[in-house]
Parts: sequence; C-alpha cells; structure tokens
Amino acid sequence: MRVPPASARVTTSASILDNSPPLFVRCVGPVVLRSQLARDIACLLDVDNAVSAWSCRSVTLRRGCDTHKPDLVVERETDILVIDVIARTPPPAWVSEVARGEGYVYSAMSRGDVDPIRLRNARDLLRYSGTIVSLEDRIRLLSGLDEHGSLTVAECMNAFRETRPIAGLASLILERFVEVDLDTLIGPETRVRRHG
Repeated sequence: MRVPPASARVTTSASILDNSPPLFVRCVGPVVLRSQLARDIACLLDVDNAVSAWSCRSVTLRRGCDTHKPDLVVERETDILVIDVIARTPPPAWVSEVARGEGYVYSAMSRGDVDPIRLRNARDLLRYSGTIVSLEDRIRLLSGLDEHGSLTVAECMNAFRETRPIAGLASLILERFVEVDLDTLIGPETRVRRHG
C-alpha cells in the first residue's frame, strides 16, 4: 500500500457516526466505518507508532463463491494486518484461514481489545489533526528537547508562539516529530520526547 502525501489523502468520512475526529492522519482512501467500535479502533491505529498507513475495507477475501471484506487493513513495517471489528456478528469462520493463506496477519477485535485510556488520548489528539505548526514553533520545541532530552507538556507550552500550544503539540505528536506515553492520561506532567 503506497501512502500518498498528507495533502493528497482523502479526509472525508462516509460514516454516519457522531463524535468522530474530523481527519485521520494515516488513513488512505475514504473512511467507511460501520460501527463506533470500528471508529475507536481506527483512532488507535492512527496513533500507533507501528502503523505506517491503514484503510477501510480495501481487501476482499474469497473462498469459493463467498467473499468478505475485513473492516480495516493496516500496513506495518513487517506485515499487513487485516482486522474484523466484532461489534455484533462475528465474521465467517473461514476468513482467518484465507487471510493467513494470502499472507496477511489476521485479527478479530472486540470492545474488550480497546484500552479506554489510550483511546481517550487518541481522540483528544485527533481533535487537532490538520493543525499546521509553524516552522519557528517546531524548531523551538525540537531544540528544547535536544537540549533537555525530554520536557513536560506544561514546559512545552512555552515553545509555541505562533501556533496554539495544545493544538501544536498534538499535531507534532500525530505527525511523529515527538511522542508521549499514550497508556496514561495525557496531562501537564506527561513527558514529551523526540520521536524514535
């Protein structure tokens, strides 16, 4: 799956669900999510550092005359993962075997697979997707991190003079210039460091 530049990515949503981020960063193609659970998993994919890109229902699996489109197709550095989101009825029993036979890693995910704190952090960050951080602000923050190794979120606020601070920091996290621990709720004391 070749990832187009951010400016060329499709950012409209074909989903009718409310409370959704206006723009996913790593989705390639139209956003077609069939349940709130699928949307929640998509939010988690967008902030997962192992994910290069993801798409909705872009692979068709076949067995005889039967076909099935998994909800999400996820490109990672070492493999491609296809995910069926189990909000109501499970996928046909043959799907996992066919997916593995075609070289995919297969996963069926339910609500229990979603970490609520990580999801809240992902939703909070994605509210600011599409924010453009000025070059001056970005360089100022990255220079501060180079000097100190890491800074708290509260300390990072001083680096932003042209961009709204929280929007700017969230955007730099989403664009993988910097990173934070997403397994604890983001707050003023959360440590920010360079990505990688």
